[in-house]
Amino acid sequence: MTIRFVESSKLPTPWGMFVMHGFSDDSLDKEHVVLTMGEVSDGEPVLARVHSECLTGDALFSMRCDCGPQLQAAMHKISIVGRGAIFYLRQEGRGIGLLNKIKAYHLQDCGADTVEANEQLGFGADMRDYSILKPMLDHLNIHALKLMTNNPRKVTALEDMGIKIAERIPHQTGRNPHNAKYLETKKGKLGHLFEDDSESK
Repeated sequence: MTIRFVESSKLPTPWGMFVMHGFSDDSLDKEHVVLTMGEVSDGEPVLARVHSECLTGDALFSMRCDCGPQLQAAMHKISIVGRGAIFYLRQEGRGIGLLNKIKAYHLQDCGADTVEANEQLGFGADMRDYSILKPMLDHLNIHALKLMTNNPRKVTALEDMGIKIAERIPHQTGRNPHNAKYLETKKGKLGHLFEDDSESK
């Protein structure tokens, strides 16, 4: 694995001015970005979201998942406190890629849940690799996170890499009639922690 820093630039957004840091994963020919706001290298735990790319949810406003609302909510929460980081990882479809994700969506249209669809295609339920985060965190001199997530496996994966999780902050938003089954599968099969049944991930 070779993750190298490329460049940083300003990124004005509806939630304020972020700095966008570009990283290249030369071994997999993928590009990742980190958005930061405020001073994140002062040693204090950083409010953060580790967000896997979801073209359908983030850019095309799909209601099949809660990814787009989660990304926007994370940017909003960071803007309120004026300090934080969003790690945007190019791991579409829990790591199976965009076209395989469309195949999985077709299987879901036929009645499979998200886990069953992945497995019918020959993939694991979640193929994401969070080890790519370590070089990015090291470059930004971030050593501890206040992580916005409902996924305990994500917390464990980061802690296993030696990243301190000072706090897990529930991050529930985006429930709608189209993603109710998706969210129940997250809870029942992937162990996501939902504070109640009104909102999710």
